[in-house]
Amino acid sequence: MENTVLHKANTRGNANHGWLNAYHTFSFASYNNPDRNHFGVLRVLNDDTIAAGMGFGEHPHDNMEIITIPLEGDLAHKDSMGNSETIKNGDVQVMSAGTGIRHSEFNPNEDQQTKLLQIWLFPNKRNVEPRYQQITLNPEDRKNKLQQILSPNPEDAGVWIHQDAWFHLGNFDANMEAPYAIKKKGNGLYVFVLKGDITVNGQELNTRDGFGIWDIDSVNIKATSDAEFLLMEVPMAI
Repeated sequence: MENTVLHKANTRGNANHGWLNAYHTFSFASYNNPDRNHFGVLRVLNDDTIAAGMGFGEHPHDNMEIITIPLEGDLAHKDSMGNSETIKNGDVQVMSAGTGIRHSEFNPNEDQQTKLLQIWLFPNKRNVEPRYQQITLNPEDRKNKLQQILSPNPEDAGVWIHQDAWFHLGNFDANMEAPYAIKKKGNGLYVFVLKGDITVNGQELNTRDGFGIWDIDSVNIKATSDAEFLLMEVPMAI
């Protein structure tokens, strides 16, 4: 029997600091909701808008897999591993924080905001050597199909992390539908709608809604309007 949890867009935590307007699906910083601490190993799903020329000063992380997906504009990144990169819409970045890293992130543009998703997963190995990876995706590879952007396997498509997780992006025309089969038994699927309207196993979802489903082997995804979405398959046990 499948289990589900629905997080409508307007029920998320919100912290508007002026320079940063952040929506939190799960408890984060000043948003503390005991009913929303995580979905399996998915610990953080932040939907951030950073004002022009602003950003996060240097701060530490450890023992977390951190995935950044820019949705609009650019994000300049510097870290204690010596990486200094700018990521933009179409890129995906991952850091395995492991034994510990420090990094900063800011919007380098003076004339436009930056929008991004920042996602944290608990790793399946603690205290690994910190690592950084960044790739540029081909948006055509998600047009009316599912584009893998993350997996546990360095040789597979997308970035890789220390966790039995798979992420896919979809950009579907209205009425397009496709199945998604769970890749590892026991994993669950968290769906986040970037824009538009879809149904997942009949559950209607709209822009910025989140939906978790587990105890399943597969789901059916149908776009009821032109829609973009992110699928995150993750282990349910931490």
